[in-house]
Amino acid sequence: MAFESLTDRLQQAMSKLRRKGKVSEADVKEMMREIRLALLEADVNLQVVKDFTKRVRERAVGVEVLESLSPAQQIVKIVDEELTATLGSETVELNKSEKIPTVIMMAGLQGAGKTTFAGKLAKHLIKNEKARPLMIAGDVYRPAAIDQLKVLGQQLDVPVFDMGTDTNPVEIVRQGMALAKEQRNDYVLIDTAGRLHVDEALMAELSQIKELAQPDEILLVVDAMTGQDAVNVAESFNQQLGITGVVITKLDGDTRGGAALSIRAVTGAPIKFIGSGEKLTDLEIFHPDRMSSRILGMGDMLTLIEKAQQDYDEKKAEELAQKMKENSFDFNDFIEQLDQVMGMGPIEDLLKMIPGMSNMPGIENVKVDPKEVERKRAMIFSMTPAERENPDLLNPSRRRRIAAGSGNSVVEVNRMIKQFKESKKMMQQMSKGNMDIPGMDQMLGGGIKGKLGKMAMNRMVKKNKKKKKKKK
Repeated sequence: MAFESLTDRLQQAMSKLRRKGKVSEADVKEMMREIRLALLEADVNLQVVKDFTKRVRERAVGVEVLESLSPAQQIVKIVDEELTATLGSETVELNKSEKIPTVIMMAGLQGAGKTTFAGKLAKHLIKNEKARPLMIAGDVYRPAAIDQLKVLGQQLDVPVFDMGTDTNPVEIVRQGMALAKEQRNDYVLIDTAGRLHVDEALMAELSQIKELAQPDEILLVVDAMTGQDAVNVAESFNQQLGITGVVITKLDGDTRGGAALSIRAVTGAPIKFIGSGEKLTDLEIFHPDRMSSRILGMGDMLTLIEKAQQDYDEKKAEELAQKMKENSFDFNDFIEQLDQVMGMGPIEDLLKMIPGMSNMPGIENVKVDPKEVERKRAMIFSMTPAERENPDLLNPSRRRRIAAGSGNSVVEVNRMIKQFKESKKMMQQMSKGNMDIPGMDQMLGGGIKGKLGKMAMNRMVKKNKKKKKKKK
């Protein structure tokens, strides 16, 4: 995940302060030097680094901070606040037209992920606003772009307007806009062409499309892996087009993430979305405060909760709760729960969203191999319907058959069944209100140290108890 090395460096810099009872100006100066180096290594724009460290230093060396009871905590709070300000302070929503359609134009370099983002945004609008978008295929220079958009449209059941690769993109947009007004689509998403380098011909074409479509949003799609060049690209597009927002893609890759910290400060345009994977659901609204918390290793519980709620089905949840009470949780439920958790993203990334988890020794070694889940699925689907519904039927001979049918050993089948039983035990105890559950290590399995999940769960329970006491 992006920012990992930056997070590690920033935590190291601030952990030295946390170990001290009193903090001197020299301590702050040393911390700021470490933070400056960490930001520069993460490919953050030099001027942004200078401005950020200057603001933090000026606030951190104040008398009210250095002479407070907990100066280290105060300074961490200042770093968090200034980092949030650098990222944009507040969440900025999409601009919407008073009359339909709202027109959103995507721009950016070739390979930045514009076409994929168009599909993700369409899905986001359908899910959250029950919208009826129309996508316009305006990239005629890369034939695969039109085909890609059509495939996305079929997956989402969203119409895609195209006129092939032999028509001027401006004319395509003109006719696409006319169709959207005729069909009363409430959103029009225009996928435009990109180049490997910004050139006059590209900008002239985009300017003509802008003049014709009068978009409510011009979203610049930037690949986080381009590093410092992403800032230069953003500046160029902003000067010539006047972008209204930024989308940063591929933040799930092995990237230093400095572009995300720089673009807002350099262009003044707010970051509105971030892409964190290849799936159409891997799109997040950008929240500066939450991203700052993630970068500083302070967790991001709100995003974690939102991820959990995305596929939340109230009816299924009630059915599961009833099964937990009746102790009738079976392998069908087990595989459904595994699929839901894996659908939220890599578990190692989800764990780091829990406050304090990223500071835990060994957290960087926690990895979950998706193939491990597939092996469990293979074992469960090698069972008969009766065996899935009644695990007590699984005697040694049946287990040998399941192992052979799924391409696993009997030892692995036994281990999976043991994890299922621990999971079932945990579910039953949770239904009775007992969260301190023995055997949670085995339940999590798949390479995760169970104590991490147990500690995180207990921490959340304690916080909820404190909130309840305050309310009373």
